[in-house]
Amino acid sequence: MRAVVVNSFGGPEAVEVVETEVPRPGPGQVRIKVAAASLNPVDAGVRAGVFGGAGERIGLGWDVAGTVDAVGEAGAWSVGDEVVALHYGPVKPLGTHAEYVVLDAGAVAPAPASVDAVHAATLPLNALTAAQALDRLELTPGRSSLLVTGAAGAVGGYAVRLAEHRGIAVTGLAREGDEAFVRSLGARHVTSGAVADREFDAVLDAAVLGEPALAWVRDGGRYIGVIPHAEPASVRGVATGAVEVSADGARLAELVRLLDEGVLTTRVAETYALEDAAKAHARLDEGGVRGRLVLVP
Repeated sequence: MRAVVVNSFGGPEAVEVVETEVPRPGPGQVRIKVAAASLNPVDAGVRAGVFGGAGERIGLGWDVAGTVDAVGEAGAWSVGDEVVALHYGPVKPLGTHAEYVVLDAGAVAPAPASVDAVHAATLPLNALTAAQALDRLELTPGRSSLLVTGAAGAVGGYAVRLAEHRGIAVTGLAREGDEAFVRSLGARHVTSGAVADREFDAVLDAAVLGEPALAWVRDGGRYIGVIPHAEPASVRGVATGAVEVSADGARLAELVRLLDEGVLTTRVAETYALEDAAKAHARLDEGGVRGRLVLVP
């Protein structure tokens, strides 16, 4: 089968498509025939060596939508089931940017019925990150105020929508040109930079602003970032932390349900054939992408 890997770190030119053996599922695992797999900024970080793994062949890709092709043992999944999943881990021999991928059965959820595989492939990593970050903030519906930075981005957009759905008063921080989109997600207020210090009960810092975003949290409030171990130090009694997304098929199934109910929406910017993975990385590096780039084997 074909798979996208890096054998040395660098820019888009480091991305290779190689031939490798089709993986076999073990006990408690399933093999998925990949229909679509989105490209995320974390893949560019892996490619550049941010997460280490020098000297290893590293497979790229975290998100997947496809069809169960084989199972390691009898369980909840059967051959032919259409599914989505998150393949967690920055340094792994094979990722989801491949024709087949093997995953733990507990990471898998039924595919959404309302969108095709290309759109479904954009859901797992970003929606799970947003949902798990909101859980960490422990906000009170009808009482808590939340600022989401990078509110027009993939994680930020899901965070705005999920928080609004939970009854949280959300303000989105985004570029001026994205105001209408962020409002459509349910943000009560949108700003492009005018934020008062100590104004919010919590900040979900999807834009990775760090200390400037921390200043917008009230004394004793909460700050959550999206890069593990990169959050600013606590000040004024503000609890700081960062979410490290985890594969959770049951939680992903809840998000799929919200997508099918119209609470969540997906955004696809462009699709690329698997053999054009390096071109997709080059497009990602150019910036200004609204929605996800998706690879199709």
